[in-house]
Amino acid sequence: MSGLKILVVDDDPDVALLVKTVLERRAGAAVTVAHDAPQALERARASRPDVVVTDIEMPGASGVDLLSDIRREFPGVPVLVMTAHVSVDYAVSALRAQADEFLTKPLDNTQLVEAVTRLAAEARTRGPGRRPETVLAVGAHPDDVEIGVGGILAAHAAAGDTVTILTLSRGARGGDADSRQFESLAAAELLGARLFLKDLVDTEITNSGQTVRLIEEVVREVLPTVVYTHTSNDRHQDHRAVSEATVVATRSVATVACYQSPSATIDFRPTRFVRIDDFLERKFDLLACFDSQVASRDYLARDFVAATARYWTRFGGGRAVEPLEIVRESTELAHSYERLRLEN
Repeated sequence: MSGLKILVVDDDPDVALLVKTVLERRAGAAVTVAHDAPQALERARASRPDVVVTDIEMPGASGVDLLSDIRREFPGVPVLVMTAHVSVDYAVSALRAQADEFLTKPLDNTQLVEAVTRLAAEARTRGPGRRPETVLAVGAHPDDVEIGVGGILAAHAAAGDTVTILTLSRGARGGDADSRQFESLAAAELLGARLFLKDLVDTEITNSGQTVRLIEEVVREVLPTVVYTHTSNDRHQDHRAVSEATVVATRSVATVACYQSPSATIDFRPTRFVRIDDFLERKFDLLACFDSQVASRDYLARDFVAATARYWTRFGGGRAVEPLEIVRESTELAHSYERLRLEN
């Protein structure tokens, strides 16, 4: 990839020189070297690199600290973290700080070049200022998240974001649990999402204890940057409980937002209105997967879903909108919903 600019950060001059030489010779890159985090930030501001390759252990600020600073100042720049210590703790720390790649030393030169060129190509495809999100949508029952944020999830998937759905019960009170399980799997497959389907008792989900632990387990595995869940302003006790448990279990996640369900009350007060003009048809397709429910649930009817999405356009514009109550929101994602719409 011609014109590639790389910033290499390592306190060991020999390692830095080796990585620089490999990337210059094999990737044809222009490589800038820094030996600590403050120097790296200064050189990043001057060179505007396409990719940052950084060691994780350095005197003073660590590579993970540098990663956080890079994310704040250069949100669209991918970061590859490397370390000589093969440790799960190091990997988790780097990934929690949203590293794009994690390699151990001694580095495999071919793997290094492949990772750097791939990250740069993906970043250029996405365009400036946007890196992929890791999205987790949490619902009490099968079809909850598809009703609430099916269009938004489709937009995330189309933009290259990773989407995971966590459903905490199999919905046995609302139909046959086996059928609803297969329907959930079909919807997740259509969306290209990963599905976690738990087995809490329908209508008896609590807002603490096991519910919180189940959500925390998935959060630790998925490491989401964005979480969607039920609003607490809802008549259904399971929805309220899942909302409250999710807010507790995702306390380390930068962005958490609550979606509307058919049982939401008039106290549901959204402040973010996400246009899904290009993804309303995909939402219809997702909801059609829940065939056992469509015949008996008016709120799954195509005209009802379309009318709801149309109603919220009075606040969000366009032809179709999904509303969100924001619990907390990162600065980057605050501008991301419009880009999601424009890019697709």
